[in-house]
Amino acid sequence: MTSSITRRAVNAPDAPQTAARRYAQAVEISGASRTLYISGQIPVGADGHMPEDFESQARLAWANVEAQLRAAGMSLDNLVKLTVFLAGYEHRDINAKVRWEVMGDRTIALSTIITGAYDPAWLIEIEGIAVA
Repeated sequence: MTSSITRRAVNAPDAPQTAARRYAQAVEISGASRTLYISGQIPVGADGHMPEDFESQARLAWANVEAQLRAAGMSLDNLVKLTVFLAGYEHRDINAKVRWEVMGDRTIALSTIITGAYDPAWLIEIEGIAVA
């Protein structure tokens, strides 16, 4: 993010903590002049290819998130909120592993929802909000 934007992780002491899951209960942003709302990014490449295994689908969905950010002149540093939709609870640990590898030490607000997908072949979908 540019130096005029400040980010503050908010974790109320009288609410449940995040158990070191590398996200915040809330993220306060000040100094932003642009907001990007990223629609659910699916595990399908620009060529129409979709991997079958969950980890490859997760990496591709993240690549699509990053592509949308780049198209707006932003990066992962600009992400402040993510919602991840998983096709099943069994994908939880690999999802967290891939997200941590992609996001590193960046703190965001995060929701993960176990649900069916628009296309039953999709095992993950990721939507987000970014600011600049």
